[in-house]
Amino acid sequence: MSDATPQSSGPNWSDLGPRLGSAAVLLAVAMFAVWVNGPLFAIAVSIVFAGIYREWEVMVRTRPLSSFGYVLTGIMTLVPIAAMIGGSGPAWLIVGFGIVVAAFFGLEHLMWRAFGLIFLSAVAISIVAIRGDGSPGFAACFFLGSTVWMTDTGAFFVGRQMGGAKLSPGISPGKTWTGAFGGLIVGTLTGLLFWIWMTPSPWWIGALIAAATSVAGQLGDLSESAVKRRFRVKDSGDLIPGHGGFMDRLDSLTFGALFVFVVGYLHMGPDMVPAGLLHW
Repeated sequence: MSDATPQSSGPNWSDLGPRLGSAAVLLAVAMFAVWVNGPLFAIAVSIVFAGIYREWEVMVRTRPLSSFGYVLTGIMTLVPIAAMIGGSGPAWLIVGFGIVVAAFFGLEHLMWRAFGLIFLSAVAISIVAIRGDGSPGFAACFFLGSTVWMTDTGAFFVGRQMGGAKLSPGISPGKTWTGAFGGLIVGTLTGLLFWIWMTPSPWWIGALIAAATSVAGQLGDLSESAVKRRFRVKDSGDLIPGHGGFMDRLDSLTFGALFVFVVGYLHMGPDMVPAGLLHW
């Protein structure tokens, strides 16, 4: 019988430093772009979503980016700028043009290319609408970002520290039910605190919207994991230390932004999305 001391089987935090450093830089850049707004915000959104589409193109084709891929990435770059300048109409015209161009590249990957262009454009257009052109847009973006990112943070720390039953082992083996509930609690409380600070609307409405945004963010994370599993990809890219690619870092934001946009749109219409989210 060996008398060696058993090694600890506790959680591995070796990636914590790169994750925190990358998150801090991304958060600072995002807050600055949202605060400045205008052309800088549109350009920032364009760069980010061009990066996401580039990763999408490489993933669904399972090979390095081609010249055709660069063309579609360039088209994706134009969508947020068009949405900022002329609204959703011109932006969707560019998306339609991109799908037509993708069809000329061949039918083999057309479905995935078209889905990527449509879905990512919908998210980008939603984010531009959520920001709007006034102070409610800054508050709405702050509410969305804090709720989604603190959901991610809560799920990461609680899930890694406490472990537990797997949430969806066939899609994302690292996620647990404990982490999901931890993320929901942390994200909802964070969103609620910002809601109470930023708006006089009833707190319970803020709690409901924050909780739903948190759930939507986690569904976005799982959906991206399912797509990566479909194409046998671990990370969408390696640009961001500790996180992978743009898609890995912003997957939760996609569904969260779409949900927040729909709430604001249905409440007060397309021109009042930020106020429609916050004012009840």
